Amino acid sequence: MNDSYLDYGAVDLQTRASTASPHELVVMLFDGLLDELARLRGHLEARHFESKGHSIDRCLNILDGLDAALDPDSGGAVVQDLSRLYRYCSQQLCNVSVTLSQDTLDEVAHLLDELRDGWQQVGSRP
Repeated sequence: MNDSYLDYGAVDLQTRASTASPHELVVMLFDGLLDELARLRGHLEARHFESKGHSIDRCLNILDGLDAALDPDSGGAVVQDLSRLYRYCSQQLCNVSVTLSQDTLDEVAHLLDELRDGWQQVGSRP
């Protein structure tokens, strides 16, 4: 891919992030995570194992960031449940790294897509 295109994408992302609300930032992280999961699927199908490893690392980093952003003092049980779900997804992605299971990847992608939609709905409330 062209470096200019990648540079433009990075600038666009920085611009959107600088003006985003906290909920919009979380949705942006989920969008990036879901995009990377799609890339991971392609790497698994093509048997590009080095690229697969990089994609899994990126996904784990985003999940760690989402988990770290949770506020356990003000979120109560919801935050604890989200944290457990993020950790579960991380564990499943580690399993995908070893087993190359498309079914496990599908499960993780489905869970995270549902969470993304939930965050999107929370952010769109007046």
